[in-house]
Parts: sequence; structure tokens; C-alpha cells
Amino acid sequence: LFLSTFTLAVSAGAVLLLPFSIISNEILLSFPQNYYIQWLNGSLIHGLWNLASLFSNLCLFVLMPFAFFFLESEGFAGLKKGIRARILETLVMLILLALLILGIVWVASALIDNDAASMESLYDLWEFYLPYLYSCISLMGCLLLLLCTPVGLSRMFAVMGQLLVKPTILEDLDEQMYIITLEEEAIQRRLNGVSSMVEYQAVELQRELEKVKSKKTNLERRKKASAWERNLVYPAVMILLLIQTSISVLLVALNILYLLVDETAMPKGSGGPGIGNASLSTFGFVGAALEIILIFYLMVSSVVGFYSLRFFENFTPRKDDTTMTKIIGNCVSILVLSSALPVMSRTLGITRFDLLGDFGRFNWLGNFYIVLSYNLLFAIMTTLCLVRKFTSAVREELLKALGLDKLHLSNNPRDAETKPSANGHQKTL
Repeated sequence: LFLSTFTLAVSAGAVLLLPFSIISNEILLSFPQNYYIQWLNGSLIHGLWNLASLFSNLCLFVLMPFAFFFLESEGFAGLKKGIRARILETLVMLILLALLILGIVWVASALIDNDAASMESLYDLWEFYLPYLYSCISLMGCLLLLLCTPVGLSRMFAVMGQLLVKPTILEDLDEQMYIITLEEEAIQRRLNGVSSMVEYQAVELQRELEKVKSKKTNLERRKKASAWERNLVYPAVMILLLIQTSISVLLVALNILYLLVDETAMPKGSGGPGIGNASLSTFGFVGAALEIILIFYLMVSSVVGFYSLRFFENFTPRKDDTTMTKIIGNCVSILVLSSALPVMSRTLGITRFDLLGDFGRFNWLGNFYIVLSYNLLFAIMTTLCLVRKFTSAVREELLKALGLDKLHLSNNPRDAETKPSANGHQKTL
């Protein structure tokens, strides 16, 4: 548990590192001779980036595998059972895993690039092997972000719609409350009349009852909400999300043009002017604040998109119902996403801050075709997700406003199935 907590702290540090560096650069530009901010310098920023990279490597390759193997270990046969035996078995498993990965990379390097320089580089574990391995993990994290972030950007509208109270347009909340109350009473009567022998039917009715109660709670919340909360907050938040998403797509499109015209737009194109020498944004402090907001927005969207994917849907942690193995898996996933966030932000052109420390040593950042393809895929996938999201949402809201959502208008013959009515009887549409 302590190792997982430390890993989450490192993830938070990796997320906050890029905004901290951007705002530090603007502060140094605004107050270059101020005595009270002399501690804020380039050496401190470089040290923080190196520490974030070091601890990310440590958590990803040592601490989290140690936590997983320690959970599964019981101690070697013949040894006295206890903490020491489990720690010994865990350390042996870690050494064997490291040797296995090193052997796989060695064989792959010999098959793909069989020359003296590549073979000698594998002997230098600290300067070449670990950064190269972390570069591969970061590339996987950026690909995962490429998959999660567009889904999360479209999913954010639905998430905020669940948290906020929607405006009532052509809706009668009193009538809906009356209908949902009748449906709840009907299901409750059916549940009381079911024999204890029919367990499956009782479970299904209990699930229906919980869904109806949840709908009733939402209706009660909407009914009690004030007029300004319904008619002002919800549209303002939706417009703000739309503006942030549009700005992100626009910045990516501009970055694609920069990549085609200017070589310095590459993430590994230039060393940069340094901390406190020049502004990272065209619009100065306002542009830097906008970059920070977009970076946090992309991180939240990526996490929402990660847990919205079907493959990771059952991976979502739940209160009082999450195993320690699943907690470790979630910590590793969040760490990979957090470590790849600065790289993704620089690759997409969200910020012009050049990556420092080991984050800037990734080999694939200098490949023009990989960076260009990444930008194109992000722009296309985000646009498609948003178009699909808004067209389906507008269609559903129009049907709901006209009262046609209950008719299940579709060409599918399965829509004409028997549905339970509010009084418990069966009716056919």
C-alpha cells in the first residue's frame, strides 16, 4: 500500500512538472532581478525533471513489480515462513525478470541491428539500456494516450452532464416523477410476490428497482435545483468544454503545419532558449496559462477515456471492492499515462517547452514520420469522436424533447419486443 501511494505521488509529480516549469519560466521573465525568486532557476527545474524521470523508472521497473511479486509470494520451500522469506522470494523473482528482459532485448538487438556499436551499448546499462527501455515504455504510454484522450474528450461531456443539472426544455418533471413513482411501486409489488425459489427473477427485479430508484433520485435533484443552476451553469460548462476541445484540435492542426514547414517544431529539434530567457508562448503569460489549463484538461480526459474503454472498464477501482492487485495495476497505468503526458503535450504542440532530463532523450522523438503521424491521428480521432458524440446527443435530445424516445423508432424488428409497463403487466408496442 505504501509503494502504491508513493507511485501515485510520483505520477502527480510527473503531471505537475510541466505546468510548474511553464509558470516558472514566465515568473522569471516577469521578475528577472527579484531577490525572493532567485531560488527559482534553471538548475532547479533540470534537477526536478531528472528526479521525476528517475523515480518514474524506479516505480515502474522496481517498486511496482516488487509489490506485485510480494503479494503473490509465500516463501521458498524449506524456509521459515514470514516476511523475510517472502522478501527473499520477491527479490529472486525480480532478478530473474530483469535477466529475462535483458536477454530478450539482447537477442532482439542482435537480430535487428547486429553491429559492434549496438552490442557495446548494451553493456552500459545506466546510460543506454534503462533510458532506451523507458523510451519504449513512454512510446507505449503515448500510444495509450492517443487511444484514450480522444475518447475521453468526447466522454467528458457525458460525465459533466451526469454531475450537473440539465435544463428542462419541453419536459414536465412532475409527470416524470409520477411515472417513475408508479414504476417503482409496481416493481416493488412484483418483487414482494416473487417466491424465494425463483432467485434469478428476484435478482433481475432488484436490479430494475435500483435503476428506477437512481432515476428517481436524479429527477428529485433536477426538481430541487435552482433556475440559475439549471439554465446557466450547465450551458456554460458545456460551452467551456467545447472551447477547450476546439482549441486543442486547432493547436494540433497548427503544429502539423509547423512540422511541415519548420524543422525546429520537432520535439527534439532544438535545445530551446533555456529557463527564463524567452517566453514559451506567443501570447505571454495568458498563453502560458492557457497551455497549463489544456494540459490538465488533457490529463483528466485521458483518465476518463482510459476507464471508458471496454478493455479497461472492469479495471475501474470501486470503494470497498478493489483488490490489492487491481490497485497496483491502476497505479502502474496512471504512472504510464502521467509520464507520457509531458511527451504527448510537446509532441502535439500544446506547449513549446523543450523536455529536459531523460524525458528529452527518447529516440523516437526525432523521427519526423512518427511525430507527424501521431499529430494526424490525434486530430482525426478527436474530430471523429466529437462529431459522433454530438450528432448522437443532439438526436437523442430531440427525440426526448418531442416525446418520441419511448417509441424506440428503429428498423430493427427486435424493438417490437414485449416491455413491462408501469403497472406490472406486459404490453406490446
